Amino acid sequence: MMTEVQTPHMYLAQARAATSVQDCMSLYDKWAATYNAEVGDKAQNYVAPEIVAQVALRLSQDLAQDTILDAGCGTGLVGQALAQTGAKTIDGLDLSPAMLKVAKETGVYRNLFQADLTQRVQHQEGLYDLVTCVGTFTNGHVGPDPALREFVRLVKKGGTVIATVLQEFWESAKFDAEVEKLAAEKVVEVVAQEAVLVILRKA
Repeated sequence: MMTEVQTPHMYLAQARAATSVQDCMSLYDKWAATYNAEVGDKAQNYVAPEIVAQVALRLSQDLAQDTILDAGCGTGLVGQALAQTGAKTIDGLDLSPAMLKVAKETGVYRNLFQADLTQRVQHQEGLYDLVTCVGTFTNGHVGPDPALREFVRLVKKGGTVIATVLQEFWESAKFDAEVEKLAAEKVVEVVAQEAVLVILRKA
């Protein structure tokens, strides 16, 4: 019996078609071992981790002193980009134990936690100077509510949330409405709000 060989595009299609947390976890547990080679390969033009790391550096007064949460850290591509930019204290959070195992091997994380970003995160308020979330706000994964509010809760007053959002998901999941709601409640100051990138500062 022939085993079906999964290609990066097939995994990506399955990821975006996932309809449950369990589907996502199962897929990423299978994909973890080859994810970096396939998605992190510069040939795939996946530059979001480096872009977010540069934005974090620009917005921070001293990135080396900041305590950072990499939410939806996956295999650690964002953590590595942040570390290369000067970050020293990075925690990672992800749904997939297999992805977290690969992230641990990077050596850039202080702590790693398994958590579901469609639920409340079991961390106390105001722990971090910065929360990053790259590649997680997409079809079949995590929507804006409650995740954006949770990220804001987790940063200190004046802390920053930097998140990327898949462009077609921005409209379908009504990210603009959630951002506007947080701003109207005076919970955040919107530093940037556009499809693909959202930057919020906790009021």
